[in-house]
Amino acid sequence: MNIRFSTLLACGLLAAPLAHVHAQALTPCPASLEQVAKCYTGADANGAQYWIALPDKWNRTLVMHAHGGPRLAPIVRDSSRQDLERFAVTVRQGFAWAASSYRRPGYGVRMAAEDTENLRKIFVQAIGKPAHTILHGQSWGGNVAAKGIELYALNADGSRNYDGAVLTSGMLAGGTRNYLHRADLRAVYQYFCHNHPRPDEPQYPLWMGLPADATMSAKELEARVNECTGVKLPPAQRSEAQQRRLAGILGVIRIPERTLVSHLGWATFMFRDLTQRVLGGRNPFSNGKVAYRGSSEDEALNRGVVRFEADPGAVRQLADDSDLTGRIDVPVLTMHAIDDPTAMVEYEAAYHDAVAAAGRQDKLVQVFTTEHEHSKLADAEYAALFDAMMQWIAAGKKPDAEQIASGCAEQATRFPGGCHIDTSFEPKPLFTRVAPRNEAPAAKP
Repeated sequence: MNIRFSTLLACGLLAAPLAHVHAQALTPCPASLEQVAKCYTGADANGAQYWIALPDKWNRTLVMHAHGGPRLAPIVRDSSRQDLERFAVTVRQGFAWAASSYRRPGYGVRMAAEDTENLRKIFVQAIGKPAHTILHGQSWGGNVAAKGIELYALNADGSRNYDGAVLTSGMLAGGTRNYLHRADLRAVYQYFCHNHPRPDEPQYPLWMGLPADATMSAKELEARVNECTGVKLPPAQRSEAQQRRLAGILGVIRIPERTLVSHLGWATFMFRDLTQRVLGGRNPFSNGKVAYRGSSEDEALNRGVVRFEADPGAVRQLADDSDLTGRIDVPVLTMHAIDDPTAMVEYEAAYHDAVAAAGRQDKLVQVFTTEHEHSKLADAEYAALFDAMMQWIAAGKKPDAEQIASGCAEQATRFPGGCHIDTSFEPKPLFTRVAPRNEAPAAKP
């Protein structure tokens, strides 16, 4: 901490130098942090809104947070407040914390990584260079942070912008593979339900999510899914037809019942943003040679399901934006619930394979928990993960899952949620969970 900043902090005048640099405003912290930190909000030159939380007892390490999504709601000042509340444990440990809303809603991994890096520079300019900086990505933000580490960890002269990365519940298979099961879901759902779109509505290729001018709301989509499957009803109230359709969809796509609506929502509204705004109306997904299995009528399903083929240019563009090379130059820790209902744990196997193929496996440690959640795991586990990263940075010694689990037991005396780390788990390859792309001949028109 520089002398000027230290003096201003002691005098309660921090808002003045921050405002001078990038028009930050001293902003009340979430209730869980108001006694231990000061918070600031602002906007960067591209219009991305951000939050900074600076603990009163700062450990001189900055955590740059990349949020999940991609969010489709309009960006407002408080876009990152929920993430600050969710990961308040990080600030309570003594880390400074900063998160960008990103400059616009919607898809764009490189964009989000750049906006996160821009905020790091703002923090350095306004507050001073931290002793260490860790990039943290959650969910889709895991893809953002993993890409950000590849792009921004080192400067051309070899100096470091980031000393490590922590990726939690991450979508780490990269854009060309993260969404294959959701493209499959659109096709399989339509085979069983025929209501998205309905036969009397304008028809469109399912891979596009929705036409650009469609007015369907999330509530309307939920109503259609419930109409077809009864997923929002108690099981005893579902008709036999609803039970059969629901079992068929879930058996083939292998997602939990409780997240069917949300997965289909991403395959509707996010796909519209991705395919039409980002990719110029081109399709990055193929299912022409997929053999769908897991329903009571697989043969009929594979004859009747809608098939589509990817545009090679769209695949290349999406890969450039969000696929991962595995070329990491700093330590990376990941944590993922084995039964994550939103980002399947098999993404971790895909990331491990990419890192190993790049010869960087000495810089990767992955741990897994027995929780059944995606957006928030136990505070004690996050605390243990960041502690392990700090020890790895300081001592240069790679931790293992047992050490992180032991650290979690210690942190559980300070932070809630318990410890649920399974030190023996190893995820199976992604295409044991997602249907392989090359098994069935393309259906005839």
